[in-house]
Amino acid sequence: MITASDPWQGHNFPALFAIALCGAAALLALIVYLCSRLTPRNLRSYTPPAVWRDVSLLTAAASLALYLWGCLHVIFMDREKEGQACEVARPPDVRHLVGMRGDFVPLRLVCRAADGRDYSILIPHYVNPTILVLLLLGLTCGVISVLLSRRAQRIGQGLIR
Repeated sequence: MITASDPWQGHNFPALFAIALCGAAALLALIVYLCSRLTPRNLRSYTPPAVWRDVSLLTAAASLALYLWGCLHVIFMDREKEGQACEVARPPDVRHLVGMRGDFVPLRLVCRAADGRDYSILIPHYVNPTILVLLLLGLTCGVISVLLSRRAQRIGQGLIR
């Protein structure tokens, strides 16, 4: 039985599986929506706020896909193999390991050394930085979309010329 005081805890599998399932459903919904925006009728009626909104949603979809890709690296790894991966990736100056933990944000599986150092395994190193950049880009595009939309509303109401 695994307890909260167990130093060799990876990710909580039920939570990881639920995240993967819900994330896949959300990703599919985003892809379907974005593909629906590519119909000729929708393309003719595209406005600048709509373009920025859809670019924001595209970056959100890309970051979600990358997060799910990282989750897949952990889902198919059993506990024994995680421990072996910690040993294989152990730096030469680390004498022995004292534990392991799984973090969801940022997504990582961390091996803990006796001297207090940590190192991440299994999740590719490009996943978390790329997710951060995509989310910041998506946030920027979303803010631009809102600002352009509000400006268009004010112009429509005759408040701005």
